Amino acid sequence: MTVVAFDFDGTLSDSEMTVLLGDRRGVAADMDEITERAMNDEIEYAESLRKRAALLEGLPEAEAEAAFDEVVLREGAADLIAELNDAGVTTAILTGGFERGVAAALEREGVSVDHIVSNRLPMKAGESEATASDSTSGDQPRVLTGAVDGPLIEGTKDDALADLADEVGVDLADTVAVGDGANDLPMLEVAGLAIGFEPKPAVEPHCDTVVSTMAEARETLVADGVLADE
Repeated sequence: MTVVAFDFDGTLSDSEMTVLLGDRRGVAADMDEITERAMNDEIEYAESLRKRAALLEGLPEAEAEAAFDEVVLREGAADLIAELNDAGVTTAILTGGFERGVAAALEREGVSVDHIVSNRLPMKAGESEATASDSTSGDQPRVLTGAVDGPLIEGTKDDALADLADEVGVDLADTVAVGDGANDLPMLEVAGLAIGFEPKPAVEPHCDTVVSTMAEARETLVADGVLADE
């Protein structure tokens, strides 16, 4: 038994949630610039995420939901997750992105993972505030507050992976991490196998292997004994 933990934006999905949201707020270019700086380890991830969330202040809930509905898994991702699940491997998504977008993409493909650790974009209706998963909105349309909350703002993915390994009952050395950006470095550095999915230049030296497709990721997992060859 082992744990395979995936990043989401840039790894399982080639969508970037904050950019999709930014498109609907007219700030996508600013979002993209901040994201690139963070993924290349030029600014702290927590700072970058708060800057991006602040740009979204006032975005209506309907627009946010429409953006999340545009989030898609990259080719082969759903098949790989399903195969890992069938093999009894514990699957996880550890993402600084947002739970609603992750859920929408997984639901669309009819696949699930065992654990999702992600962040949320709070919303407000008038003077009351609630998270985007809260259905109590009253009569007034809700909008994004411009804030962000969740375990992976200041928290790091190495701690999340360690907690998950402990919960499942496997050694951290027996886990696999798959990611691409600087905020994935903590989990890539502590996992037994670090797979870089088209990793950023600052990340690649810390990867045991580099892949550019989900088929290549599967081959790596077969070679490591996580999956059986067909």
